[in-house]
Amino acid sequence: MRQPFRALLLAAGLGTRLRPITLDTPKCLVNIGGEPLLGRWLRQLEIGGCESVLINTHYLARQVETFLESWQSSTMAVNTVHEPKLLGTAGTLLANQEFFRDATGLLIHADNAMAGDIKKFLAAHRARKPCCLLTMLTFNTDTPSSCGIVEIDDHQVIQAFHEKITGPPGNRANGALYAFEQVFLDHLNLMNQRPSDFSTEVIPKLIGRIQTWHTNEAYLDIGTPEALLLAQKLMRDK
Repeated sequence: MRQPFRALLLAAGLGTRLRPITLDTPKCLVNIGGEPLLGRWLRQLEIGGCESVLINTHYLARQVETFLESWQSSTMAVNTVHEPKLLGTAGTLLANQEFFRDATGLLIHADNAMAGDIKKFLAAHRARKPCCLLTMLTFNTDTPSSCGIVEIDDHQVIQAFHEKITGPPGNRANGALYAFEQVFLDHLNLMNQRPSDFSTEVIPKLIGRIQTWHTNEAYLDIGTPEALLLAQKLMRDK
C-alpha cells in the first residue's frame, strides 16, 4: 500500500514586495486564475490525493481563517497553525514535524503559482536516487539572479546551488516545493545548529543528496506586481 502524503503550506509571509495590494490582503489570498492562490493550492493537493494539509499563518491571519471556513473537502483535512513570531521556512517545518509522522511530506511556498501536476512530482520523488533525502521541483526562470539556481548531474541530482547571486550559471531555478520522508526530518534534527531558513541553511548542506524534478509548465513566484500580472495572465489562459 502506497504511503499517504501530507503538505505544509507556508502562507505566513508579509508580502512586502506586493504592497499596496498586501496592505489589506495576505499574499496567499491574492487572486490567480479566478481563485485565491491558497485555494488553488488546496484544489491541486486534493486532486493529487493529499490526505491532510497544514497552513501556517501570521500576517492578516484572520482573513486566511475566514477563507478556510468556506473551504470544504470530503477527502482532505485542512488545519492551520498560527505563528505569533515567524519561525522561518525550516523552523516552521521542524516545529510541525509530527504532522508528517508515517507519511510522505510536501513543503510548499504558497506564494508560488503552479500549473503542473502534483502527482508527477510525487512519482519522481518515489523514483529518486537512494542517496537523496529530498526532492525539489525546478523550473526555468527569466530572472535567475532573483532565484536559487541549481546545477545538476546526469541523474538530475543537485551538484551546486547558488542563492540569488549576480550572474548565476544557468536559469534552472528552485521552485521551493519539496518532497521528503522521515529520514530527512531525522537528518535536520541531527544538524549541529537548528536551521531556520531552508534555502541558506539546509540546501547547501545537502549537495549531492537532492533529487530534482523539472517542470516545463508555468511556475511563478507572485512576489512582485509584475510577476503577479504575468501569473494571472498565464493561469487565466490555462
